[in-house]
Amino acid sequence: MIRLSNILFILITLFILNGCAGGGYSFTQGVPDPNINTVSIQYFTNQAPLAKPTVSNSFTESLKDLFQTQTKLALVSKYGDLQFEGYVSGYRTAPVAITGNETAAKNRLTISVKVKFVNTQDPEKNYEQSFSRYSEYNSNLDLTAVEDELIAEINDQLVQDIFNKAMSNW
Repeated sequence: MIRLSNILFILITLFILNGCAGGGYSFTQGVPDPNINTVSIQYFTNQAPLAKPTVSNSFTESLKDLFQTQTKLALVSKYGDLQFEGYVSGYRTAPVAITGNETAAKNRLTISVKVKFVNTQDPEKNYEQSFSRYSEYNSNLDLTAVEDELIAEINDQLVQDIFNKAMSNW
């Protein structure tokens, strides 16, 4: 005799398989607008005081990598159908968790970028916006010891936010 738990398992499995089989869309399959074939991402300069010199380059490369892995758009140096430019506008560290003896238990590194996005095929999707993300680290660590790891983590979050904002209306 078939038990209720077996029936539920079968129904849930079929539901999941049906959802994965079709109907969904992934950007790795291409861009929904057939007129969009290229993306250009200009170098994001560093205009943030006290920022590590490599932050601009690592951010720019992270954004390029995301578009190359998540879409089939060709990366061009200028005048893409989708265009990104901007700059690193903020880079700061501050205490966030104060202990009983008024010392910081954690510090927070925050990176902000100003982005200008142009969609040459649909100007209504253009935007200029600031994006900001942070990561926390123990205050007993020197920032220089964890800085590269924090920058990579924050960059991943920032580029995903920028990508989602540019592609969300499709």
